[in-house]
Amino acid sequence: MILETIKIAIFSLNSNKLRTLLSMLGIIIGVAAVIAVVSIASGTQEQVTARISNLGSNLISISPGVKRGRPGYISSESENVFNLELVKAIVDYCPSVKQIVAKNQSSGLLIEGENNYMTTIIGTGINYQEINKYYPEQGVFFNDYHLKNAVNVIVLGSELLEELFPESNPLGQTIAFNLNDNNYLFEIIGVMQEKDRGITGDLNKQAYIPITTQLKITSSNNISSFIAQASSADEATAAVEQIEYLLNNYLDDDEEFNIVSQDQILETINEVTGSMKLMLSGIAAISLLVGGIGIMNIMLVSVTERTREIGIRKALGAKQRHILGQFLAESLTLSSFGGILGIIIGFLAAFSIARIGGWPFVVSIFTVLLAFVFSLIVGVFFGIYPAVKASRLDPVKALSYE
Repeated sequence: MILETIKIAIFSLNSNKLRTLLSMLGIIIGVAAVIAVVSIASGTQEQVTARISNLGSNLISISPGVKRGRPGYISSESENVFNLELVKAIVDYCPSVKQIVAKNQSSGLLIEGENNYMTTIIGTGINYQEINKYYPEQGVFFNDYHLKNAVNVIVLGSELLEELFPESNPLGQTIAFNLNDNNYLFEIIGVMQEKDRGITGDLNKQAYIPITTQLKITSSNNISSFIAQASSADEATAAVEQIEYLLNNYLDDDEEFNIVSQDQILETINEVTGSMKLMLSGIAAISLLVGGIGIMNIMLVSVTERTREIGIRKALGAKQRHILGQFLAESLTLSSFGGILGIIIGFLAAFSIARIGGWPFVVSIFTVLLAFVFSLIVGVFFGIYPAVKASRLDPVKALSYE
């Protein structure tokens, strides 16, 4: 009986293909939009998460705060605390911290013969490469000897190699760094591997020197930031709390320092993308409701056109439930076929956009099933009124309908 009802429904819808297709259009667009939107949001979220993780795992950024009421000025107390001695203090008194590295930066001009390039010089420690999962492709990174003796050695980013030494080997050569109209000569000991652009900028355009050398040429003892690494993901929260407790003992005001963990960044990103995903999915779902209204209109037209058919079926013994079931079956067939086509188009759209955008193609089976089930619910909801109207037609009046 059910199969026969479905066959009749398909035959009825197939008799007017264009009208059937137009009535399914809203469902197709709605389902495709939901799948594509969720896929794009999930893909971009996965891409951002991967890039952050690629910068290093369980990272914690520590920097001085800005003194209240004096925008742009570092607190004088913070200036006294944020120095190389803080590295040892954090290692000694924060057991959940695996390692920590200081980081300063200076902008200037690298000069090699007739070639020059405006870049950022990063002054840091020897474990910078391990914390950030960023290692030399050629040569070596500076070592403990270079750090202790503030030696003028430099490691270039991969793009600096292409700009300044396009046809020669830079290792062992001397390069000038112009800072505040003063030239400082550095021996090139390494070239870093190429790395994807991350939230900290394009690392390939930067160069790296010992933090002690950077402090020497800038005549300063202040550190602009530290990067700490927790012992594990489970210890990240504890590491943040221990660092906060230590700095609170050094400083009177907790607004004089800023601590941001990688987990907090990822959590914020997940919250933002989750909200965007929900909002965009809601907008896309409106198309499903519009599609449901289209189905109801087409079904009402179908009831009017088939009034005599309904009268004949009732005269031959068909009951209200049979007529009701027939028209609901047609409505469900419309929405289910629309949902299937929407899934196919949504997959193709999401895949194409992911390829163009360069992010991973991610489709959740749960999202696909939810969109399809919602399309069926829309089909039933908007098909009930036409079906009830058809089932309640008076057979005598229906037979005499012209």
